[in-house]
Amino acid sequence: MIRVLVAEDMRILRDTLVSVLNLEDDITVVAQVAVGPDILPAALAERPDLAVLDIDLPGIDGITASARLHELLPACRVVILTVIGRPGQLRAALDAHVAGFMVKDAPSDHLIDVLRRIAAGERVIDPKLALAALEMKASPLSERETDVLRRFAAGADLHQIAAELFLSYGTVRNYMASAVTRLDGRNRIDAVRIATEAGWLLSRSFG
Repeated sequence: MIRVLVAEDMRILRDTLVSVLNLEDDITVVAQVAVGPDILPAALAERPDLAVLDIDLPGIDGITASARLHELLPACRVVILTVIGRPGQLRAALDAHVAGFMVKDAPSDHLIDVLRRIAAGERVIDPKLALAALEMKASPLSERETDVLRRFAAGADLHQIAAELFLSYGTVRNYMASAVTRLDGRNRIDAVRIATEAGWLLSRSFG
């Protein structure tokens, strides 16, 4: 029996996915959560074979959760579900040791086949996305520029970011300006768009 944890913040989608998986004789959903911070406690409690995670979860994104699961529960293999498969996100997912990466509009029978293959030890990634991820350039941003831009994307203003990072307002403003320049953005919002679409703002830790 393949034991599965499902993480999806939209109730209807989560209920549908759980119902579909539980119809299979060899698959059972042992845990379901709606937010990222609940993934690890549920996984440690239930010890699932697979975790099917939405990439965009409240609190902690699916890729960050994947990296943490690999560290603390390596026997649990992760499948990431996303609405739009972007090369940058896939590259980050591969770095987080994800075993599967699928778009949400895939047929349910394909998802079930993928879960069985991954449970058997395979890694299943869309070939076109995998090639695009390998060809994609690495982020031009420094770690600090990434931190600043990520917090700005989450809604913090420069004063709040300065307080969070224990930096002066002027230093944060300079990091923001250099990030916009490195990304060739028209402004801060455009820089956030560019970095987000490339997958360069995905958090890599629980801290």
